Amino acid sequence: MLDIKIIPAATRKPKPDESKLGFGKHFTDHMLTIDFTEGIGWHDAQIVPYGPLVLDPASLVLHYAQEIFEGLKAYRTPEGKVQLFRPEMNARRFRRSAERLCMAELPEEDFVQAVDTLVSYEKDWVPHAEGTSLYIRPFMFATEAAVGVHPARNYKFVIILSPVGNYYPQGVNPVKIYVEENYVRATKGGMGFTKTGGNYAASIKAQAEAAEKGYVQVLWLDGVERKYVEEIGTSNAVFMINGKIVTAPLDGTILPGITRDSCLHLLRDWGIPVEERKLSIDEVMDAARKGTLDEAFATGTAAVISPVGELCYKGEKVTVSDFKTGPVARRLYDALAGIQWGTAPDPFGWTVEVK
Repeated sequence: MLDIKIIPAATRKPKPDESKLGFGKHFTDHMLTIDFTEGIGWHDAQIVPYGPLVLDPASLVLHYAQEIFEGLKAYRTPEGKVQLFRPEMNARRFRRSAERLCMAELPEEDFVQAVDTLVSYEKDWVPHAEGTSLYIRPFMFATEAAVGVHPARNYKFVIILSPVGNYYPQGVNPVKIYVEENYVRATKGGMGFTKTGGNYAASIKAQAEAAEKGYVQVLWLDGVERKYVEEIGTSNAVFMINGKIVTAPLDGTILPGITRDSCLHLLRDWGIPVEERKLSIDEVMDAARKGTLDEAFATGTAAVISPVGELCYKGEKVTVSDFKTGPVARRLYDALAGIQWGTAPDPFGWTVEVK
């Protein structure tokens, strides 16, 4: 169990207008840090005033990108309680990301304790307005000062907090998606299943080009055959064809999303057929032409459910679900949001109250 020292901020920031939060624009008064030193282990866990981090110019993260992160949220219930959603899943994925990048592995119980302790200390920052939450960003990076490619001997783990509104300004409304043909996100044997900054840096070019064409995000295809759908931007992609849910399998190239896992659990619980298999873009487009592509949507912590209203592939545009939020996407959003914000029962024990 971590012994977390608290150093209070001398002054406190004014809280932002909850109707104008945006996403990732405001940060709370404090952050949590833990250091790792080879031969000593994890040490100096502390909550300190939010502020700049001091890095040696030779820190390995700046040269060889040993860096991982997570994203989860804290929600305020109608009774005023604050709760987390499946934080142990984030802790497990964080550890697996660390293992893939040869980084020090923070024990899962310490990850959850650190999140819980900081959120509890900053509880006043969890917003009250409908649809808002406190976004939690744990991350870790190599701090050893050296130039030469090798696993670092020193690391810093940090958690920062940000009160947020909707990730997309459109909210739970359909968006236009561009099917990416030129760039590759991940291949087997790579790091597609990890949450590391390099994966996201590699996606920026494609997203910027899609935005120039009027699209909110890109749909990634596999990196080998360039035919199978994988992820939508930084979220998992889900399609409903002929009444059956189809989504890419967890074979090392896509992120094992917590929202994805929760959605598949709910769908199976509702008796809706689910297939985790390779799905070609040609099959998706053909279903759209025939009118059997019932719905398409992305799942992720930031937006929860983001319906797809239009797909563009090789210049051909198809409309999905009459450019409306489909009934399954809406039902999933309502069910997850109800559990997360505490307005509906939690039959699966997914929520954890912050004391």
